[in-house]
Amino acid sequence: MKIHAYLMFDGQCEDAFNFYAELLGGKLELMRFGKSPDAGEVPAEFHDRVMHVCLTAGDQVLMASDTIPQYPHQGIKGCSISLQVDNVPEAERLYEALSAGGEVQMELQATFWATQFAMLTDRFGVPWMINCVIDSQEG
Repeated sequence: MKIHAYLMFDGQCEDAFNFYAELLGGKLELMRFGKSPDAGEVPAEFHDRVMHVCLTAGDQVLMASDTIPQYPHQGIKGCSISLQVDNVPEAERLYEALSAGGEVQMELQATFWATQFAMLTDRFGVPWMINCVIDSQEG
């Protein structure tokens, strides 16, 4: 069994996942509502929205979709995407990129459990945690 996070967006899915693919690396597979067999069931103004996207980076997968009128967007609440990194420079790189235009709940800092840890919501409304337990750069 594998467990993967599936995010919901309100029209920003493609922009968000292009950003995540560039930031995290990996390959995107994207399908639009207008290209699905059920396209006739979706209002024309939603045909360019993302019906499903999958970002695959190594053996990690993050998936998402945009909403359509039958399923109104309610935001992403009560969870965070957690990134476990091996070194402080990588934690700093991810923190800078994900926090730009977003909202920081906890600055990147040392904690009793991690060399560096942060909590933030990116500019697309996705909550993230960055956790660097041991800095592999220190040997």
